[in-house]
Amino acid sequence: MSSAGVNGEVGGQAGGIHRFVVFGDICGSGTLDLAEKKHQRAAMYAAFDDAYSSVGVEPGTFHQEDRGDGILAALRPDVPPTLMVGRWIDTLYESLRTHNRGRARPLRLRIGMNAGLVAQDRHGLVGRAVDLAARLCDSAPAKRIMNETPEIDLVVVVSDWLYGNVVAEGGRYVEPDHYRSARIRSKETDEAAWFHVPRRPAPPLIGRDGELPPEGTEDARRPSHDPHQDRVREHPLRSCNVRGGGFA
Repeated sequence: MSSAGVNGEVGGQAGGIHRFVVFGDICGSGTLDLAEKKHQRAAMYAAFDDAYSSVGVEPGTFHQEDRGDGILAALRPDVPPTLMVGRWIDTLYESLRTHNRGRARPLRLRIGMNAGLVAQDRHGLVGRAVDLAARLCDSAPAKRIMNETPEIDLVVVVSDWLYGNVVAEGGRYVEPDHYRSARIRSKETDEAAWFHVPRRPAPPLIGRDGELPPEGTEDARRPSHDPHQDRVREHPLRSCNVRGGGFA
């Protein structure tokens, strides 16, 4: 779904506008049979719908693409980013917890979040902000967290810029001190990202490359990067009015 006037197409020419991008993926979908795939896919969409509703994002006001076992979405520029890294994440977590209660095969999601210039053509979304959101979601540290910590149902990975300019500012449901930084390296991407597991003081990460801590240790609580340093970083594409609740 998309909304006219905010889809990155201006006057018939492809342009780019600043948008909040979400990339979600179901963990372990390759191990599911067709019936399980359909069930988890429906549950993923229901959880996303709950999260959108919780922050006042109505159907038809954003672009969303189906990725088989995942979702790619870009929000309107006037959606406050603090809501997305706060209540949206919290509602998604609660929806997953409700759905998974008593299930042998719980729905588990990796979520990548970023913001930047996004264009849209008849095929869908394009832009570095989209590429990076996908890299964050599919990053090796995110996959290690989910593969080696089966009790975790949701991991959220945000870009370094999004952490420094939005998450670090705090707000309702936003927990900047519960994030940890690790390096992601995939294709042309080589940069810091921030990892968060809702309801945990820190994700099970140590080291700049996102290594998991040895079993039984307390190292998961040690930040690999000081979350209070370099909080405001210049975006390579444009500025963001965070304190005003939306993008400039």
